[in-house]
Amino acid sequence: MPIGPFRKKPAGPRPLSLALQGGGAHGAFEWGILDRLLEEEDIEIKAVTAASAGAMNAVCLAHGLIEGGRDGARTTLEAFWRGTNRAGGQNVFGDSAIWTKAFAGPDWLKNTPGWRMAETLAMSLSPYEFNPFNLNPLHDVLEATVNFETIRQRSPIKLYIAATAVRLSKARIFRETELTAKHIMASACLPQVFQAVEIDGEPYWDGGFLANPPLWPLFYDDTPDDILVVSLNPFVRDETPKSPGEIMDRLNEITFNSSLAAELRAIGFVQKLLDEGLLKDTAKGRYRKMLVHAITADGPLADLSLSTKFNTEWSFLLDLKERGRTAAQTWLDDCGTLIGVKSSIDLKTGFP
Repeated sequence: MPIGPFRKKPAGPRPLSLALQGGGAHGAFEWGILDRLLEEEDIEIKAVTAASAGAMNAVCLAHGLIEGGRDGARTTLEAFWRGTNRAGGQNVFGDSAIWTKAFAGPDWLKNTPGWRMAETLAMSLSPYEFNPFNLNPLHDVLEATVNFETIRQRSPIKLYIAATAVRLSKARIFRETELTAKHIMASACLPQVFQAVEIDGEPYWDGGFLANPPLWPLFYDDTPDDILVVSLNPFVRDETPKSPGEIMDRLNEITFNSSLAAELRAIGFVQKLLDEGLLKDTAKGRYRKMLVHAITADGPLADLSLSTKFNTEWSFLLDLKERGRTAAQTWLDDCGTLIGVKSSIDLKTGFP
């Protein structure tokens, strides 16, 4: 089935919105993608919608662009991920199994029922119990890397940062004009490890639970028609998980992909109605013809398990960055000429 009619390629820099998924240390994959895209002078990033680790990359991008343009953005992103590495520890991104990992043991012992029971007991502890001072080293890394006051005053890109309102069970979108490090911590708050982040009397958890990342803010604001979605959780796995760890890993991926999959299906449905003339496509109307592109984790990150989302070793982060740069280059080679012309994925066939 054809994707749809071509549009005339616009002159000048091609505007692009980014949708950055959350995924702990795997956010360094997005770092690599951003690093490569910033080298493309004819592509201009105008808006970023993001959650969790994606939100961290988003504010680093905005800060760097203010301080030193494209090169400044690349420098700031590297400084943030270097700071993440120096913060150290498996719990930087919220490893819920940190306490059981403190007690080293051979692999055969970790697979015994007794060890599993001890691990389950340790993971049942509340962060209000084992982290009463609510320590979070990423907060300090962000404060040292990003000038949030400058972003609030003159961010060169529009930002949409998602967090989950705990009591209301709703996704909350924070804009660039209100952002602080606290808002980013709310967007990245895994409730198994960190206490809920309270903002204006409402506690918040990780934005990925309900919007990972949110796409709808891009529909109702003056943003580019082109959206590049970057996922950190593979949609497809070749094998059925069987061990307890594998089952939990896959369940985590499915859970954090569910909101994105639902939004992509909704976009596909609206696009179908527009193509069939059942809705009016107008920049000033309610509906827009969005052009959707994607760099997914299915290939580049398919060999990585959930546990690697907590790995902040510098060599691993650099490996993720290079994977991101390679994935971005592949996308530019295959789909870069379609920016402003047509979608490079066919939502009508059920992607993802």
